Amino acid sequence: MGNIRDDFPFLRNHPELIYFDNAATSLKPQVVIDEVSNYYENIAANIHRGDYKLSHLASNKFDESRQTVADFINANPEEIVFTSGASESLNLVAIGYGQKHLKEGDVILLNETEHASNLLPWYALAKRNKLKLEFIKTNEQGDILLHDFEQAMHSKVKLVSIAHSSNVLAYIRDIKNMSAIAHSYGAIMVVDGAQTVGHIKIDVQDLAVDFFAFSGHKMFAPSGVGVLYGKKELLEETDPIFYGGGSNHDFGIDGLMTLKKSPLKFESGTPNIEGVLGLKKAIDYINSVGIDYIHRRNQELYNYAYTKLSTLKHLVIYNPNADLSIISFNVEGIFAQDVAQYLDSFNIAVRTGDHCAKAFDPSLKKTKTIRLSMHFYNNEKEIDILYEALKDITLEKCI
Repeated sequence: MGNIRDDFPFLRNHPELIYFDNAATSLKPQVVIDEVSNYYENIAANIHRGDYKLSHLASNKFDESRQTVADFINANPEEIVFTSGASESLNLVAIGYGQKHLKEGDVILLNETEHASNLLPWYALAKRNKLKLEFIKTNEQGDILLHDFEQAMHSKVKLVSIAHSSNVLAYIRDIKNMSAIAHSYGAIMVVDGAQTVGHIKIDVQDLAVDFFAFSGHKMFAPSGVGVLYGKKELLEETDPIFYGGGSNHDFGIDGLMTLKKSPLKFESGTPNIEGVLGLKKAIDYINSVGIDYIHRRNQELYNYAYTKLSTLKHLVIYNPNADLSIISFNVEGIFAQDVAQYLDSFNIAVRTGDHCAKAFDPSLKKTKTIRLSMHFYNNEKEIDILYEALKDITLEKCI
């Protein structure tokens, strides 16, 4: 397989940096960067508009990208909507589907560990439509047990929206069985897959979800591109939140318009063409490396890091036995941001704060934590450097 790190020019250009902020955004392999550059340098044309060769080429590559995404998550191309990211995808479901179908008194079931992008759209919808929000109980580790999910379900729950995995604690939820329970009550199942796509194999048919959202930039693709998967019949019942060129068959001065079928009715205006082409290349890259290898290697890194860091008694680690390569921790007596700045002096990049999960406070009793998030291009040597830095940390060194 060769040296994976050679595939990522960022690592070559910054050999001094240890990048442990992959849950925020992943690095980009050269093949993705080349694809984006190739579009601007050699194609440049808009899609589905021009009757000339370069426009046809751009259109064909864009359509092939949709097929690649569909194959990657075991869906049909007409069920794949290109968006700017998971945030837009979830807002599209909340506004385009929820506002149309959820009525006063209906319940939306959420969880306190969710990212802001999977809470705030539902908060806004609940206020507009006079809906009720309820929250699934988490256990002391911040995970959702299937029993607690089932206990939270009842006949007034019309929609459930939860993350496949928390971006703080990295426990993968049993979405397949949760979907079955939700559907037994007639509820729609919406899943935020931003932290799992590109890390583990995703099969939306097996998970039996109704909507599934994810972002490209967390899976080696460019920023500003994402995907909403929706069952075909549900997408047809969902209204666009943007209107404009490309999404309609016809309109006139009488105010009437005829929209195209899904997914094109959701993709008004000139799309992020280079981002979509880059997303295809990112998926091609993941397939060439192997999603099982990526997941296995990430687990090796997590296990190695947890084994070492858990020996440091001044560290409080909040997610033992995580399913993804994320460790959330604090250093006793030192503010999280001060720890991050101290680590930055060693050229170690980590994330601190609430990680956009401001409603989350189970057993942590902290609103700010340090998040170490690794990816398969990281290595044990980098973890050793982190360990040595944390081993000798003191409040005085951070001031």
